[in-house]
Amino acid sequence: MIEALAHTRRLLGGGPSGPWLRPAAALVALSLTTGCAQLTSLGQGGSPAALREEPVPTEGPPEFHVLVARELEGEGRLAEALAAYQRALAADPEDAFLHRQIAELAARQNDLDLALAHAEQALAREPDDEGVRLFLGTLYRFRRDVPSAERVLRNDEGQPTSSRAAALLYGLLSEAGRPGEARDVALWMVETNPQEVRSFLSLADAESKLGNAGEAEAVLRRGLIQHPDELALFGALARGRRDRGDREGEVAIYREVLGARPGHHATLLAKAEAELALGRNDDARATLEAVEKEHPADLRPVLRLGFLDFEQSDFANATMRFRRALALQPRQQEVAYFLAVSLRREGELAEAQEVFLRVTPDHPRFAEARTQLASMSEKGGDLTQAIAYVEEARTVAPSRPLDLYLGSLRAKNGDVAGALVFLESLLDATSDDADVLYNIGVIHGEASNVDEAIRTMRAVLGMNPDHAGALNYVGYTWAERGENLLEAEAFIERALEQRPGDGYITDSLGWIYYMRARPMVESGETEAARELIERAKQELGRAAELTGGDPVISEHLGDVYLLQGDRQRALELYEEAWQLGPRENEQPQLGEKLERLRRELGHR
Repeated sequence: MIEALAHTRRLLGGGPSGPWLRPAAALVALSLTTGCAQLTSLGQGGSPAALREEPVPTEGPPEFHVLVARELEGEGRLAEALAAYQRALAADPEDAFLHRQIAELAARQNDLDLALAHAEQALAREPDDEGVRLFLGTLYRFRRDVPSAERVLRNDEGQPTSSRAAALLYGLLSEAGRPGEARDVALWMVETNPQEVRSFLSLADAESKLGNAGEAEAVLRRGLIQHPDELALFGALARGRRDRGDREGEVAIYREVLGARPGHHATLLAKAEAELALGRNDDARATLEAVEKEHPADLRPVLRLGFLDFEQSDFANATMRFRRALALQPRQQEVAYFLAVSLRREGELAEAQEVFLRVTPDHPRFAEARTQLASMSEKGGDLTQAIAYVEEARTVAPSRPLDLYLGSLRAKNGDVAGALVFLESLLDATSDDADVLYNIGVIHGEASNVDEAIRTMRAVLGMNPDHAGALNYVGYTWAERGENLLEAEAFIERALEQRPGDGYITDSLGWIYYMRARPMVESGETEAARELIERAKQELGRAAELTGGDPVISEHLGDVYLLQGDRQRALELYEEAWQLGPRENEQPQLGEKLERLRRELGHR
C-alpha cells in the first residue's frame, strides 16, 4: 500500500510542493490501481472533471482518495477535500504526507486543533522534514503557545533547528514581550548566518525594543559591512532615527543612500516626507519635483506637490497637478474635491461646479463639496439651489453648522418666518443653544427687527458671556445707532480677546472710534477728536488687511478721512468700496456720498 501511494505521489508532482494533478495523470494512476472498470465510472471523457458532477465516491484505495482530494481542493471544495484525505489516511494511517495534507487543509479552514494534531503526527513520522517543523511552529505561533513552539523549533541543545526556525522563534518571542530572549535568538542568527540580511534586522529590532538605540544602529552598520548595498538596512536606520524624533538624522540616511544610488525613487519620496515634517517645504518641493520629472507615471509626487501648492495658496499650480492626477485616476474623489476648490479660488466657477458634482454621497468629502456648491450658488444669487445643496449635505452628514447655514439661507431667500421656526426647533437646552440663538438674532437683524435682535443677543450673552459674535453684534449695532458707545467699545474689546485676528470685529472697533470722534468734530472739538480719528484709521486699516478688502471697511475708512477733511483720500476709498461691490443693505448711502464728492472735487 505504501509503495502504491508513493507512486501516486510521484504522479502528483512529488508531494505537497508539486503542481496540481492533471487529468492525464489521474487516468494513469487510476488505471494502475483500480482497473479499467473504474475508468468507466468517470464518464466517457475519461476525465475526473466528470466526477465533480456526481456525488464524491467514498470507496477505493488511498491513492484514489488522494486524487479526488486534489481535484476537490483545486475547486475550492475544502471540506470535501479534507474528508477525502481522511479516508485515505484511514487506509494508511502512518503516512506523513497525508497527515500534513490534512493539517494544512484544517488550518485553511481555521480548525487549529485538528491542524495541530495532524501536524504533530506528520513531524513524528518525518522529524527531519523542515517544512513540517516550520508549519507546526507557525501553528503554535498563531496559538501564542510559546513553550510548544520552542519545543518544535529548538534542538536538544536548545538552539534553533535552522535559520528559518530562528526567524520564526524571534518573531514569536518578540510578540510575546520577551525581548531579551528574542535578542539571544537574533544573536545566534547573526553568528551562524551573517549572510542573511534578516539576521541583522532582527538583532537591531531586538536592541531597539530593549531601548538600546545606539546598539541597534551599530548592528545595522555592521550589517552594511556585510551587505553594503542592502536598502532594507538603510531603511531600518532611517526608521530608527525617525522613531526617535531625529528627522534630520533620517534625512542624512537618505542622502547616504542617494549618494550610492542617485535618483532612487522610494528614497527620494521618503526624503521629501521627512523634509516636509521638518517644515523645509522648499527642500521637499525640490525633491518631489525631481521625482516628478524622473518618474512621470508616479502620481504620488504629483499629488504631494499639488497639496503643497494648495497649502501655499498657489492655486494655479495646484489646479494643474490635480487636473493631471484626475485625468489618470478619474475615481480619485479626494483629488476631485481639492481640484474644485482650487478652480474656485482661481475663478473658474463653471468647471469648479462640474468637478464638485463628481463627489458622490458615499465619499467623506460629499457634505463639504455640497456646501461649497451652496456657497457658490448663494454668491451667484440662486438661493433656492443653495438651499437644495445644503439639504443634500445634511442628509448625508447632518451637523449643527449645516443647520445654521440652512436657516440663514432660508431667511435670505425671503422665508424669514420659516427660518425662525426652523432654528427655534433646534433649541434643545444644550450647550449649542447659544449658537442657535445667535443665528436667530442675526436673522431678526437682517429683517430690520433690530430691537428683537439685540434682545436675542443679550440672551446669547446670558448663556455665554464671551460669545464673540454676540458681543460684536451688540457693540456694532450700538455704534451704528450712536448710543452706548463706551459700553459698545468694551463689548468689542472683549470680542477681540476671543478672536484677535478677526478683521470684521477690528472694523467694529475702528467704527466706534469714528462714532465717538464725529460729534466732537461737529461741535468744534477738533483737537480732542484727533486721537480718536487716528485710532480709527489704524484699526480700520488693519481690518482691511485682515479681510483682504471689504467694501464696508473701505467706506468706513472713507468716512474717517472725510471727517478729518481729506476729501481726496475719502473719494479714493469710496471708489474702492464701489469697485469691491457694495452690500446694499449695509451701504445704502455709498452711491450718494460718492457722487457728491465727485461733484465737489470736479470729477465726472
